[in-house]
Amino acid sequence: MADTLNLNATRRTEFGKGAARRTRRAGQIPAVLYGHGTEPQHLALPAHDTFLVVKDHANAVVTLDIEGTEQLALVKDVQRDPVRRDIEHLDLVVVRQGEKVTVEVPLHVTGESYPGTIHQLELMTLRVTVPAIRIPEVIEVSIEGLEDGAIVRVADIARPEDASIEDAPEDVVVVISVPRASADDLAADEAAAEAGAAAGATSEEA
Repeated sequence: MADTLNLNATRRTEFGKGAARRTRRAGQIPAVLYGHGTEPQHLALPAHDTFLVVKDHANAVVTLDIEGTEQLALVKDVQRDPVRRDIEHLDLVVVRQGEKVTVEVPLHVTGESYPGTIHQLELMTLRVTVPAIRIPEVIEVSIEGLEDGAIVRVADIARPEDASIEDAPEDVVVVISVPRASADDLAADEAAAEAGAAAGATSEEA
């Protein structure tokens, strides 16, 4: 489950692209905090500490210390530089103690299916409603021992504590199958075999 981490924040009084660049050059990340009918707050967060908070958890919950005032918040959106992947901006949503939130949680396959089979993950995330301070980092899907043709659906997945899964129960999550060669693969194998036989015949004639 997610840990609640602390981040110091300062209020920003300058806005626009130039101000955002200056904030980032100063080792901070521009952010906006909104929700629960409150006025949006424009903040600056320490770049390194923020990176550590969000690098392994898309739904990080943080306690912001905004110039002496604490506020619990959920990381809602992370904007990154498309090339360097540096964090350029964060959207954060105000949350209350005991409140539930609806978030997308990544799926993680565990175990090994029957020898000779492979698995295809049809869904990458599940949409769950869960207490804000207990958001799971991943939801595990076991494929241990499953044989060809087995299908894991949303209804088969263990629900996280105090959570509900919003995806339809019949939605397919994982499919187990035996790899089957495509027509192109078979044609290529046949051509290679014929070429090898022809080369062997030429060698014998020589």
